Amino acid sequence: MRREFTSNVSHELKTPLTSISGISEIMMNGIVKPEDVAGFAENIHNEAGRLINLVNDIIKLSQLDENSIPLEKEAVDLLLVAKEVKTRLRHVIARSGVEFKLIGESTVVEGIAPILSEMIYNLCDNAIKYNKKNGLVELRVGTKDGKPFVSVKDTGIGIPREAQSRVFERFYRVDKSHSREIGGTGLGLSIVKHAAAYHGAELFLESKLNEGTTVEIVFKG
Repeated sequence: MRREFTSNVSHELKTPLTSISGISEIMMNGIVKPEDVAGFAENIHNEAGRLINLVNDIIKLSQLDENSIPLEKEAVDLLLVAKEVKTRLRHVIARSGVEFKLIGESTVVEGIAPILSEMIYNLCDNAIKYNKKNGLVELRVGTKDGKPFVSVKDTGIGIPREAQSRVFERFYRVDKSHSREIGGTGLGLSIVKHAAAYHGAELFLESKLNEGTTVEIVFKG
């Protein structure tokens, strides 16, 4: 697993670095027309952003793996976190044309707010990106059977049955071409899995191809 992870990280780092190196070399040699400089600079900026996101996600995973989060657990209202996530995603939601619903009630758990936020954000971001035109995402927060839960349901493309057991693995992508097109580091769902485990929560996934996916995180009562 360590060798595979190292290989994947090397590949994910090499791709944007190669692009940055190639573009900057062309600009350095004066081959780029003045009117094209802004576009090339934007490409460098975007690729650098990919690298920063990847490194940040690797750091988060490492901290979760080693139980070395530099913050103490406290009472966190999942509904407030969900509202904050919806606000962070407002521009993504607007661009996607997907309807986004937040449904729930104040639900408090012992946890680390930034990690819980990242967990919910990653699920919602995926639900939007892998949705269909005029699709729907429902983010629910509440309690059932005395246990707090968060669920994210979408009407998207779904996950093939044979891939469902692997989607939470690091860098695993069901459709590599589609994933490359929409971006992302390939670590989002892995962070969700490790963040749930860090909080002693259970993770459940239900998905039907071309119908949608539901991911639910159930915390201890």
